[in-house]
Amino acid sequence: MNKRFQILSLLFLGFSQFAFSQIKEEKLILDRKREPEVKKIEKKKTSVEAEKNYPPEEKSANPPTYDITNVPASSDFKTSLIQGEDISPKFDAEYQNNYFQLGMGNYGKILADGNISTKLENGMEVGGDVHFLSTNGLRKIYDWNSKQNSGNVGLYLNSYGDKGKFSINADYGLNDYNYYGIYAFDPGSSNIDLKQKTNRIKLNGYYDFYSNEILNDVRVKSSFLTDHFHAKENQAEILVNLSKHGVELPKFDDVNFNADLGVNLETVQSDFDILNKNSSEFFNATLAPKMTFFKGKSYVMIGSDFSFLNAKNSNLVLADKIKNNKTFWFPKAELQFAAADEFKFYAGITGGLKLNTFANLLEENPYLVSDQELRPTETKYKFYFGLRGDIDQNIKYNFSAGFGKMNDILFFKANDLYNYAVDYNRPAYDFANTFSSVYDNGTVSEAKASVQYFPLANLALDAELSFEKYMLDNYDDIYYKPLVKASIGGKYAMLDKKLNLGAKVFFATDQTTNSFVLDNDGINPDVFFSVQNTNDKVGGFADLNLSAEYQVHKNFSIFALGNNLLNTQYQTYKGYKVLGAQILAGVKIHF
Repeated sequence: MNKRFQILSLLFLGFSQFAFSQIKEEKLILDRKREPEVKKIEKKKTSVEAEKNYPPEEKSANPPTYDITNVPASSDFKTSLIQGEDISPKFDAEYQNNYFQLGMGNYGKILADGNISTKLENGMEVGGDVHFLSTNGLRKIYDWNSKQNSGNVGLYLNSYGDKGKFSINADYGLNDYNYYGIYAFDPGSSNIDLKQKTNRIKLNGYYDFYSNEILNDVRVKSSFLTDHFHAKENQAEILVNLSKHGVELPKFDDVNFNADLGVNLETVQSDFDILNKNSSEFFNATLAPKMTFFKGKSYVMIGSDFSFLNAKNSNLVLADKIKNNKTFWFPKAELQFAAADEFKFYAGITGGLKLNTFANLLEENPYLVSDQELRPTETKYKFYFGLRGDIDQNIKYNFSAGFGKMNDILFFKANDLYNYAVDYNRPAYDFANTFSSVYDNGTVSEAKASVQYFPLANLALDAELSFEKYMLDNYDDIYYKPLVKASIGGKYAMLDKKLNLGAKVFFATDQTTNSFVLDNDGINPDVFFSVQNTNDKVGGFADLNLSAEYQVHKNFSIFALGNNLLNTQYQTYKGYKVLGAQILAGVKIHF
């Protein structure tokens, strides 16, 4: 039977090579996560969302499952809306620490990545990691510069005490790239300046108490961002979870009670130095009480979010700052009925306020002009229901559907020219090649499905499918959000886990966007005229990724990554084509 499964697994990985091509122009997926995180297939049970990196079993009567997940490297062009996925199959935790790898590939790609950590005599762990990725871009397609360099350097300190775990980490990230997506006209020169560069420093601290007695955990986050056009953004956030868990109710057999209170304070200040010179300041305070009643694996949760928002906005158009103070109430409730481990029905309602920041927007779309109007997105409510379960520890699944009402839904629109003179000596962002945030109110209907299948200890298969339909008050379509996204993947280890194989295929349907056609009619040859198409399409895609790593020695491995293997040069944002077929190979040293 095991041989049959192995044959089927190899056939699956072989067949996937004839499927379609890649996402994300291309994210190289590397081992950079130092610690496991909670898998998304089961919901966490704390008032304020927080990662639990090291809870012992007494942390919960039903402790969550943990798995190793890897943080992807920065993509070559960062144009994809789909988040990075781990396509290199790593089954052992020792792959995560104390290594260095170096690789090279076509498109002038150079990769350097490493992590080192050590434990001190007092039980503390110190370490650091470094990451660099460079590519020459699409020289055969664009006459102008499309190269990109990105890098990260991080340091961290972990301390495991008798009562809890303390961790602190500092990170510096650099992204040096170009606004190369010129589609509306030919600038007539290969030496035009399209440069953009961002620098971001992050400092985070976290303390997690092993028990849930009153103070559960505390997290502090901060970051500072600057870019080539002198934009500045400061962020700071503190999250505190207070809780009392596992209280028995004597009048109700086998019923336990959890009480949680989440406190979240967040502030953001963003200042831009070009065009309208937008400036914004936000302070948001959230109080999130919650009560949960458990009986076995069934539970009822009732809670609320109370938020107070102080907002200030200004730009060159406004003579003064616009100030706004507003309070919000959001419902929170969830019911789960566990008929068995295989079948758990759940339903609930949720809502909340999200502060949109320039730094977070750049992670989704790096081609934003350095002058953004920032507004919080309010999810007034979202109803959802679903079915999830675990069948014989071999199949995990989660099917859900929901409907929500939202205000200031964020998406991206393409920008026109800022200067209509026929002048090609322009700033990097003035070639109809950048994007701006835009907001609208409306509703969203969604359906999601995820399945994980573990037929063998060394074989893991997974599939995900999501459907999102937006109905907006003012726009006919939402831009750059596909109706359907999907992925299929597999990881297989053989030869006593010395050979690790992986495959991942991403799918997405067409995306609607706006775009511009530029012309001058001869009457005034020194001035451009633009016509906007509000119903343009960026085509859907299917994207294939394969990976392999062979451990030659316990301290030495060779690896190869293949992305966009059918050489499809699709676009994920208008004008920004992704890299074609890529092969990167290298060596990895474990120590």
